[in-house]
Amino acid sequence: MNNRETKTDVILIGAGAMSATLGMLLKELVPDWEITVFEKLANAGEESSNEWNNAGTGHAALCELNYTDEKPDGSVDISKAIKINEQFQVSMQFWSYLVNSKLIDNPQDFIMPLPHMSFVQGEQNVTFLKKRFEALSNNPLFQGMEFSDDPEKLMEWIPLVMQDRASNEPIAATKIDAGTDVNFGALTRMLFNHLENKNVDINYKHTVHDIKRTSDGSWEVKVHDDSTGDIERHTAKFVFIGGGGGSLHLLQKSGIPEGKHIGGFPVSGIFMVCNNPDVVEQHNAKVYGKAKVGAPPMSVPHLDTRYIDNKKSLLFGPFAGFSPKFLKYGSMFDLVTSIKSDNLLTMLAAGAKEMSLTKYLIQQVMSSKEQRMEELREFIPNAKDEDWDLVVAGQRVQVIKDTEAGGKGTLQFGTEVITAADGSIAALLGASPGASTAVHVMLQVLEKCFPQHMKEWEPKIKEMIPSYGVSLVENSELLQEIHTSTAQTLGLSEKVEKELVFS
Repeated sequence: MNNRETKTDVILIGAGAMSATLGMLLKELVPDWEITVFEKLANAGEESSNEWNNAGTGHAALCELNYTDEKPDGSVDISKAIKINEQFQVSMQFWSYLVNSKLIDNPQDFIMPLPHMSFVQGEQNVTFLKKRFEALSNNPLFQGMEFSDDPEKLMEWIPLVMQDRASNEPIAATKIDAGTDVNFGALTRMLFNHLENKNVDINYKHTVHDIKRTSDGSWEVKVHDDSTGDIERHTAKFVFIGGGGGSLHLLQKSGIPEGKHIGGFPVSGIFMVCNNPDVVEQHNAKVYGKAKVGAPPMSVPHLDTRYIDNKKSLLFGPFAGFSPKFLKYGSMFDLVTSIKSDNLLTMLAAGAKEMSLTKYLIQQVMSSKEQRMEELREFIPNAKDEDWDLVVAGQRVQVIKDTEAGGKGTLQFGTEVITAADGSIAALLGASPGASTAVHVMLQVLEKCFPQHMKEWEPKIKEMIPSYGVSLVENSELLQEIHTSTAQTLGLSEKVEKELVFS
């Protein structure tokens, strides 16, 4: 058996959007650092980043109702929406830098302009949406948002949703044209192609089995070459674990104290995809509704126009499901083997607390196609069975941890980075908004893990992300400037989809 051993500066585990983003940032900041990537699948962006495994929504909180909470006094808290929107603006700036630097040729290969809409039914929900609209539309980040509860106006906006709708229930929607559809799979593959050209050592079909500390403080990563069966050992001063649902097991193997008392709960997703081009043509927006009681926020129902491989598609979902796998291409033992002595009580507490979620997931797993069609008909009243097929989406692993606010075993919804105290290793856990905020999240990794370099890197970071270190919501002039320049660079200023001929 061949035992390959190498030393490198940085090891990235997982060839998804997060590792791609961190790799690109580091290559721009320190071109001479050696970077090695390990991915267990045959290509980049095949798990959570794949275009069929996520919603493709450039998450900017323009339409996602779960990013705005109604407070006990009836007012709407928009602080989370502001935070997520600002983080998405950071991604847009970085992508614009890549286009301007000729590192990405054609932005339309991964991003398209698309209205983002929220759609609600019932008097209570209409009242909430109006309050949400009033709170958001006063904020410069959400300028251009419109609200309507007039069925005729809604017929203009979403004809497919309004057609044949019984008009007795109050309905309303908000619409903002500044939304996007992002093909994160295509973007991830573009970035890895570029990294390969920059001499980054990318190893596909390589599974990381173990991570341990060496006597000099470096990290040794034990890797199985799945093509040859060889075991390899690679050491690096810094390791980033960006393996989607697979990150939790590797974080546990690292043994860092920060990784203790953390568990993961897997949720799988199923989308319905429309196979009738006539129906697809009648809809041009991402329309998000409200999650059902007991449903996780990632199960908010939405009807999405998507652009995949230069073809316009229409997806509805996601329907949640349960599988003990932590990755779509994972093992049935993932959940069981993630339970350790240090997180057992945390996991049990979460199980006791989340009975409604468990019940909801069981119902979803047992759903027939007809029951799913009934949910779809809440969006498209005249939807026909034969026009829709099921597609299994990616696995998401929600973080479970003990928090001050939620107590023991609190289920976290969001994206989280766990970092060792000395900054030598970082792991990304969690789900949505995920890839949409990858640039912001990876800048946080740089700040936590390379504080000694941040001063020298800052001018270059500001060249890539002009708003770095500045609050956009408090600097409307810079916000306007960035909005205009990113929209222009990324081809979002005009409705370019009308000029494209889709196959």
